[in-house]
Amino acid sequence: MTRPEVAETAHGWRALFTLHSHIEDRLERALQLDHQLSLSEYSVLETLALRAPQYVRMQTLASAVALSQSATTRLVARLERRDLLIRRLCQEDRRGINTEITDAGQIALNGARPTHHRILTRALTEAGRDATLAPLVAAIRSTPNQPAPTGR
Repeated sequence: MTRPEVAETAHGWRALFTLHSHIEDRLERALQLDHQLSLSEYSVLETLALRAPQYVRMQTLASAVALSQSATTRLVARLERRDLLIRRLCQEDRRGINTEITDAGQIALNGARPTHHRILTRALTEAGRDATLAPLVAAIRSTPNQPAPTGR
């Protein structure tokens, strides 16, 4: 690989990281302030809601929200204490744990969705004014509406 290729790849990665941080910071603050949900908690509820009425295995959930198994377990335990989701042993494999959003979790998610959408749209618009970030914003906006990948 040549130096220009390395520099170009690193530049692209820094731009992606900058865009991610720009969006994540704004979403985290707004969701915490307005809904007492972290962005990770919102992501878990959103993932469960998208797959409802089916259960989601903890391993699949961890991949879908890009967290480690242990971080996902701690996060799910917090949400379960707040009655926003439930965990059950997997009937097919007693070692597995299934998760499902509760009615209270769906209500919390429904309340937070407009804030998430508003802040995400605003953050993307702001980032789109930056020449370095504009191509990434355009790519995000042109991505087909499909479920997020569940593997790493």
